[in-house]
Amino acid sequence: MDAIALFNQTALECSKLITKRYSTSFTLGIRALDKKYHLPIYGIYGFVRYADEIVDTFHDYDKKSLLKHFREETQKAIDEKISFNPVLHAFQLIVNQYAIEYALIEAFLDSMEMDLEKTDYTPEGYRRYIYGSAEVVGLMCLRVFCEGNDTVYQSLKEPACKLGSAFQKVNFLRDMKSDYDERGRTYFPGLNYEKFNQTVKREIEADIAIDFSDALEGIKKLPAGARLGVYLAYKYYLKLFIKIRNLSPETIASTRIRIPNAIKLSLLLKTYCGVKLGLD
Repeated sequence: MDAIALFNQTALECSKLITKRYSTSFTLGIRALDKKYHLPIYGIYGFVRYADEIVDTFHDYDKKSLLKHFREETQKAIDEKISFNPVLHAFQLIVNQYAIEYALIEAFLDSMEMDLEKTDYTPEGYRRYIYGSAEVVGLMCLRVFCEGNDTVYQSLKEPACKLGSAFQKVNFLRDMKSDYDERGRTYFPGLNYEKFNQTVKREIEADIAIDFSDALEGIKKLPAGARLGVYLAYKYYLKLFIKIRNLSPETIASTRIRIPNAIKLSLLLKTYCGVKLGLD
């Protein structure tokens, strides 16, 4: 391995480490992908994770300035095809290799910026936030999975967006308490946190169920090497969603819902065996 290849590999492995530290569920999903997709998807996740950390974690810093600098350095890394920030270098490698549109990256960073200022959302703002914070991440990954085949990419864009939307809305329900208590945010349009009840909860869940159903049709058409990993993520979030549906509004509003790691591993094995045996 020459010096530049070593530099690139090390940067991508930094994003792999970030993924493993921050998300057990996504790490399991990535490991179920064909090996050729592992480092590219880690590269995307590392970038997304660190941008999200700026707005959610560093409360004693000027987050607006940090995010502005991160945006500028991202653009510079992509344009110059190098960065000595390993997260940005890994990300630019993937963006340039797979021709990921900068409009997707801009939409993502715009949604991160919305988190710095907005605490509640109109229906239009809600749709825009979900597109930028979740759907475009799915589209970045889809670019990797399609490996330059734009026909396949275009045919799977809509279900990929639906999957990202379902994941994000489940996250909103899962994190409702911490979003409100720690950040003063309520993402669902018109939601009064203090009056969150069964009727409102069921309306939100009905919308999420449609997203899950539409997304599944796209998963079935993914390239073979990507299908199992994405399906695993789908099954994990579906299990989390079912758990949430079975809980009271009071529990959702007072507790962060989790799936234990042992159940995640069990789900991985069941999903893998089910796909391999044609049971799912």
